[in-house]
Amino acid sequence: MRHVFDDLARARVAVIGDLMLDVYLQGEVERISPEAPVPVVRLASERAVAGGAANVAANVAHLGGQVDLVGVAGPDEGFTALAALLDAHGGIARDRLVVDSRCRTTRKTRLLGHNQQIARIDHEDRGPLPDEVDARAAERAAEATAAADIAVLSDYGKGVVSDGLLRAVFDAAAAAGKRVIVDPKRRNLAAYRGAAIVTPNRAELALATGHPCESDDDARAAAAIAIRMCGADILLTRSEKGMSYFPVDGEPIHLPTVAQEVFDVSGAGDTVVGTLALCLAVGMPVADAMRAANHAAGIVVGKVGTALVSRDELLADLTADGGADVEDGRLLDREAAVALRAWWRRQGLSVGFTNGCFDLLHPGHASLVRQAAAGCDRLVMALNTDASVRRLKGPNRPLQAEDARAEVVGALKGVAAVVLFDEDTPLELIAALQPDLLVKGADYTEDTVVGADIVKANGGRVMLARLVPGQSTTRLAARGAGADRAVGTAP
Repeated sequence: MRHVFDDLARARVAVIGDLMLDVYLQGEVERISPEAPVPVVRLASERAVAGGAANVAANVAHLGGQVDLVGVAGPDEGFTALAALLDAHGGIARDRLVVDSRCRTTRKTRLLGHNQQIARIDHEDRGPLPDEVDARAAERAAEATAAADIAVLSDYGKGVVSDGLLRAVFDAAAAAGKRVIVDPKRRNLAAYRGAAIVTPNRAELALATGHPCESDDDARAAAAIAIRMCGADILLTRSEKGMSYFPVDGEPIHLPTVAQEVFDVSGAGDTVVGTLALCLAVGMPVADAMRAANHAAGIVVGKVGTALVSRDELLADLTADGGADVEDGRLLDREAAVALRAWWRRQGLSVGFTNGCFDLLHPGHASLVRQAAAGCDRLVMALNTDASVRRLKGPNRPLQAEDARAEVVGALKGVAAVVLFDEDTPLELIAALQPDLLVKGADYTEDTVVGADIVKANGGRVMLARLVPGQSTTRLAARGAGADRAVGTAP
């Protein structure tokens, strides 16, 4: 899949719809107000992120794609802040935005206490856009659709995705042979006839069809009704049940959720549609694009507030998921080890790390591994490469090549993965893996363990394992050399 992800930068997505600015006021709740039975929030921080269609655009850009953004805003403080956020992402062209003094930039302010939403304040205009503004937006949307590889209509019901704009986009897409994905808000899905894919959530599909969609059978029946209405494939997002894809022709695809811990679902739908569109734009099959969107959504709901997923973060998650059953101590390259560690983090598993040459295994090594494995859910063993061992131990070491050492160490009970490092110390590897537990022998002190500061700064801990007296590879090698001399052979 990596080679496909390398193509994301060449894809252009037209993102059309309702722009929003999401503002998060984060604080702590310490008491109830004496004025009314409401919590008093002591403000600690404030941040603003792109929302609505702007968040779809940000998701595409953060994954490396190029965006033509079409929407409507007012020349106000909200748009100034939103424009700065969009420009900071890079890759988002906003020359097709319609900024008009008769309009207001939609702003949603969320008040959070201890990472939980307490209230939301919406600043927005409701109702249709002025005719002239609507016509300009429709014209620019059609232009963007024709020029892009794929188009997304992000309909939040704020007036931008009007009947006229829908006709303009679908006509332009048909003429140019482009696909349109719609994130719907209207109950009448027939308005989206001309789309290739419509992406409702469970509540939206149930309202649009009048049919429940909790079970797989119910969801399939509701999707069939929706397909008759709009003539498009249906990608149904189902919260804790994952997502299901119901094509006009063919069998459905069901994917379970990959989210293990949910902090905030804000913007998850934007992440799904943005990721799906970008992956389809580079020729990824629907099933693979859907899997990528599912993982992207699983990542963002584990973050607080409207969040984004990077290309490397998503690729690591997908790579590790594809090899999630490969925890048998096999040798991994650094990139694969980092991906696997990210996957373990997503699963809520603690990761331990220890390192050494491990040239000739002895009871001291076995004891170290047992103690380290007992302190974590997954243990990564880092081995010096042959070149690194020679620099540390001299030209006659190691006694076993790195591949042989990795195979033997990886066979030890409790070892989930083995990774090599060529540097003199594992500092760079520790920084990349960010383990929760760092283990060395008790002949060290905590302040002399390489990487201890990195681990502790991230809330991890350092363990000094008990030593087995009299055990070392150097001693075994010397004993072997003495035996060889006694029988007249060279070591």
